[in-house]
Amino acid sequence: MTSRSHPFLAVVQYDGSGFAGWQRQPKDRTVQADFEAVLERLMGRRTVATGAGRTDTGVHALGQGVSFLGSARWDTEPNALRRALNALLPREIWVQQVHRMRPGFDARRSATARRYRYLIGTDEAAASPFRRPYEWALGPGGRGGGALDVSALQRAAVALVGAHDFRGLAAAGANTAHYRCRVALAEWAPRADGMGMAFTVEADRFLHHMVRFIVGTMVDIALGRRPPADFLRLLSATDNLAASPPAPPQGLYLEAVQYPPDLYAEESTA
Repeated sequence: MTSRSHPFLAVVQYDGSGFAGWQRQPKDRTVQADFEAVLERLMGRRTVATGAGRTDTGVHALGQGVSFLGSARWDTEPNALRRALNALLPREIWVQQVHRMRPGFDARRSATARRYRYLIGTDEAAASPFRRPYEWALGPGGRGGGALDVSALQRAAVALVGAHDFRGLAAAGANTAHYRCRVALAEWAPRADGMGMAFTVEADRFLHHMVRFIVGTMVDIALGRRPPADFLRLLSATDNLAASPPAPPQGLYLEAVQYPPDLYAEESTA
């Protein structure tokens, strides 16, 4: 890295409905490809954007971390860079903040924690076209069952906290050296709008489809479709064959990514 190329962190929100996920694909539209096209215009060269989380098709973000190398033009103007990005990005993508970072920063490798939120709608209006693309429209009789047992959801969330091998609750064949993740926070709570439940989970790392497998299994337990003891068994399983189908992608949001404070070169812009 030269003195003229400084790393930046953009905190990005996006509506994942029209994208085949974050990661660049040969043919499909992705958030990374759209973001890099704008960076190329602003930096005057092809610029790689690295995301903290490789969100899947249909998954949204409220605080995706995106790192890239800047240019001399933007070195001391992170707020101007944020405005320029937002002027050129499609309306489904919005940059909330831009930070100038220390040399060596990487949005994926430098992250110490990621937090996801999953939204479930339990009322009839969850089927509204203005809500269905942004939550799991479970409705009052979700998955053919009755009402969600909130206490069952909360007990499963308590069991999730700590370090576990998540082979039983993640996609098979993941390209990873190991399946161990340390969960620092897992909790279900009524949504502030009173229209269902929200699940918040924070960990040092997440595996492919991990949150969706967790939510899908928890919901089946809360609907009485499988016994609560199944969740503990899945936390020690060597494969995902016994897991429930994963929850649909549109209810999932990458909410925030944490980085060590000493990696920030200057104050954020808002």
